[in-house]
Amino acid sequence: MKQALLVIDIQNDYFKGGLMELVGAEKAADNAKTVISKFRREKLPVIYIQHVASRPEAGFFLPDTEGVKINERVKPLEDEKVIVKHFPNSFIRTGLQEHLDSMGITDITIVGMMTHMCVDATVRAARDMGYNTVVVGDACATRDLIIDGDTVKAEEVQKSFLAALNHFYSTVKSTNEI
Repeated sequence: MKQALLVIDIQNDYFKGGLMELVGAEKAADNAKTVISKFRREKLPVIYIQHVASRPEAGFFLPDTEGVKINERVKPLEDEKVIVKHFPNSFIRTGLQEHLDSMGITDITIVGMMTHMCVDATVRAARDMGYNTVVVGDACATRDLIIDGDTVKAEEVQKSFLAALNHFYSTVKSTNEI
């Protein structure tokens, strides 16, 4: 078993004043920082995923903006890999799988933003590719969603997506459990 940590899209646009503010982004990022510190102490790879919009109409994560930058709370070290993506799934057209495989990684721990979108898509793809995954639920954040005119609160979105991922696709743990 060889482990790596994926830090997905903890970028400025998801924080207060950003173009796509998430509920609980600060707390999730602080928990992610704790997990990152653990991996660094244990000399395990920490890999950052940075979403950069490829279409101007995306509205956030626009190239060359403050919002696209990785948040200071979890800033990568110079020797840590940053992989740029343009889709919710961190594996699509990124070289992430090749990078993980080149290091012999079998187990991935995931922290990050947009539980219902990028975290979910990446976790499912990772499992489909044969990786064992752990999602650190309290080191992830999401937002309110609307369906049929009804608002689903971020807390419920978070619980629902983590519950759906737990068991077959991943094991969901808390920062303290990690």
